[in-house]
Amino acid sequence: MGALAAGPLSACGSGGGGRTTLRFYQSKPEVIGYFDENIIAPFNQSQSDIVVTHDATSSLVASLVREAPHDLVCNNYNLEPGTFVARDVLTDLGDLPEAEQIRPDVQELVGQYATPERASHVLPYSITAAGVIYNVPLFDEHGVEVPTTWSELIDACETFQSADITPFYMTFADPWTIQQGLFDYVGGGMLDVAQFYSELEAAGTDGGTTSSVSFRDRFDPVVAKMLELVPYTNPDAASRSYEDGNTAFARGDGAMYLQGPWAIGQIAAANPDLEVGTFPLPATDDPADLKARVNLDLALWIPKGAANPEAARTFLSYLMTPEVMHTYNADNLAISPVEDAPEVEDERIARLGAYVQDGAFYQGPGTYIPTAIPVGNYLQTLVLSRNGDEFLRTLDNDWNRLAQRTLV
Repeated sequence: MGALAAGPLSACGSGGGGRTTLRFYQSKPEVIGYFDENIIAPFNQSQSDIVVTHDATSSLVASLVREAPHDLVCNNYNLEPGTFVARDVLTDLGDLPEAEQIRPDVQELVGQYATPERASHVLPYSITAAGVIYNVPLFDEHGVEVPTTWSELIDACETFQSADITPFYMTFADPWTIQQGLFDYVGGGMLDVAQFYSELEAAGTDGGTTSSVSFRDRFDPVVAKMLELVPYTNPDAASRSYEDGNTAFARGDGAMYLQGPWAIGQIAAANPDLEVGTFPLPATDDPADLKARVNLDLALWIPKGAANPEAARTFLSYLMTPEVMHTYNADNLAISPVEDAPEVEDERIARLGAYVQDGAFYQGPGTYIPTAIPVGNYLQTLVLSRNGDEFLRTLDNDWNRLAQRTLV
């Protein structure tokens, strides 16, 4: 009822004292309070024309269907918002001065999920880089250098295992952690992910079945290396959840942990004294192949039909001022997407940040797969059964069936 009631409010577009009411959507749980206290409140107090109201609970899809969209959205950009771009329900922001500040290689990430020609309909705001979180004292104690090749990674695993230390703490009970971890890091470290999915989409109903454009053809060596790491995980990985993993890693129960910066805060809360760092998972024996997995953790867009598009542009410009954007990203273990972004100073993510700033990054292969294909569940079965052939065959068959259903 509250969400429905917001429609008439935005339609009239008038707040107290004649100010325009701007409906702003941002639902990343960890930073809802940050936006309210550090961004929205100062903006509302700084001027008398616009008052921003923060919505963190409504459905973006439902708001578009009801033809009562939010004025401005600042949320995770992935396959679902990519559909908004492809269906041309967002306004083009390419004429804004802020659009010219975005690094071209970061802006290109928008088009990888949708229509490249409309990539300027979404402006990246915050990049998060994910890789291997590692226990610095354990590495130092056992003389292990941060690995830059697959062989060095396996050697590190052997060193830790021989010392009765779990090399990789894994949480197989939560399928998404396998998808964003093992699958994305090994796949992204070995393949040109965007190119593969571009070829798969171009293949249409042949995708997933032809010998040249199929998961079976391209991901067979990826799956082999994923399974090579499984013996170096905690024996109870099948019953451990994400929360269990954060607690256990904070306790020192593993040397390495495949997670992004979102886990670092929870680890620090459980053990503020633990020194951690991050590095990209090496998946080949060439250090030049090292890349970081990235998310457009937050991106900005204005839907067509927004009641107050000009006010939305004003607030967007405020969000992208250096003092606001860079401060937000530094405070939340993220990286600004603009050409003149400051170097990452937080030692916990500095190594990964350097790869992002050098343009060595990719969006994970699991992020391109629609939710209609339960790849996380398939990966859970894979790491428990170790049957790579069945996993790849199932992915190919599902992708082909999906292509058949969506054929127009």
